[in-house]
Amino acid sequence: MLAVYRHMFTIPDLRKKILFTLFVFALYRLGTAVPVPGVDVERVQTLAETQEQAGIIALLNLFSGGALESFSVFALGIMPYITASIIMQLLTVVIPRLQKLQDEGEAGRKQITQWTRYLTVLLALLQSTGFTALFRGPLTQGIDLIPGATPGRIVLIVITMTAGTALIMWFGELITQRGVGNGMSLIIFISIISQLPSSFGLMYQATVGADRAFRFLVLLGVFLAMVVGILFVEQGQRRIPIQFAKRIRGRRVMGGQSTYIPLKVNMAGVIPVIFATSVMYFPALISTAIPSDVGFFRSIRGFIDENLANPASLFYIVALFVLILFFTYFYTAIQFDPVRQADLIQRQGGFIPGVRPGPQTSRYLERILNRITLPGSIYLAVLAILPSIIAAIWNIPIGFSGVSILIVVGVALETMKQVESQLTMRNYEGFLT
Repeated sequence: MLAVYRHMFTIPDLRKKILFTLFVFALYRLGTAVPVPGVDVERVQTLAETQEQAGIIALLNLFSGGALESFSVFALGIMPYITASIIMQLLTVVIPRLQKLQDEGEAGRKQITQWTRYLTVLLALLQSTGFTALFRGPLTQGIDLIPGATPGRIVLIVITMTAGTALIMWFGELITQRGVGNGMSLIIFISIISQLPSSFGLMYQATVGADRAFRFLVLLGVFLAMVVGILFVEQGQRRIPIQFAKRIRGRRVMGGQSTYIPLKVNMAGVIPVIFATSVMYFPALISTAIPSDVGFFRSIRGFIDENLANPASLFYIVALFVLILFFTYFYTAIQFDPVRQADLIQRQGGFIPGVRPGPQTSRYLERILNRITLPGSIYLAVLAILPSIIAAIWNIPIGFSGVSILIVVGVALETMKQVESQLTMRNYEGFLT
């Protein structure tokens, strides 16, 4: 790994790609510091100093690199694109035309990507309108961030935030085409990394008592343990061997090779956590519109605030754990279809040693997938609730989450693999030896 860092700047082409990626990062971070026109900057700073965010709002703020908290041009971050991509993946399963486009190869994927862009702009328009309304008081502890708002000013804010999301999407595509790694993933990566120093600083300030240093060291130890655990699990996979039969065509012997299907322990990634957090936050979002001066509604709102909107409550931790288990199985079933995979293996003339092609192969793959998904879902759920458990025990806000660490480690691993592959393709002697 150290050889990669030492040699990746010595190749001119690779060096240009890395410098271009860093330049786009700088532009993105500059945009997160530019406030939206028409917003009271002093009130935004007051809100950032006093408000403790949780749930999907904290997730959105994390993915935007703190831009949502400061109501900047890039306030929505990359989340509209992530949501659009998830929706398109789900629609591909249920709409035969999208499935056919995906199977057509590069041309079909380009068409799906274009529709994803349109959907991203539409979602950004809806989300910017919603946040503009919520940031006038319901979501900001009664602080109106847009004093004296007029219809023209609100339209300007909505258009600015939507354009900011479109610009981020363009930045990500530029990094993918001309830089190193997956652009969208790297933008999320740099957003989370930019928030970690301030998060650890806030944790240290919130840690009180004579054993303050010890508690902070324990938190650092938990952080490092989570990183090591993610590295261990994310690279774990079950390899199912596939053997292809030999076929004779004229004088040529085709087939006979052996390969394998790599099934990752965590095939769903962070999508189940995003789904589960969104479901948990939806009642909290609805409660902002419930009147608090009526007895019945006051009790409902109090229950939501104490349980669903409080990450340190036992109800929140248990509910989030169960939801992550459910969504992990759900999304894994969408990502990997045993019946379709078995049919594909059979059509290519392959088979799993000891298993007959067709329905038996499908049942075998389904059984293996269920066994792998169980520890993967538990790992993902524990990763998500561990910071909340520590926060509940010590009564301190945890600045990082298992989702953020999972994304950072996963993107870093994938990017370094791409750098290594580019060094290998160029047959760099210093690296290979």
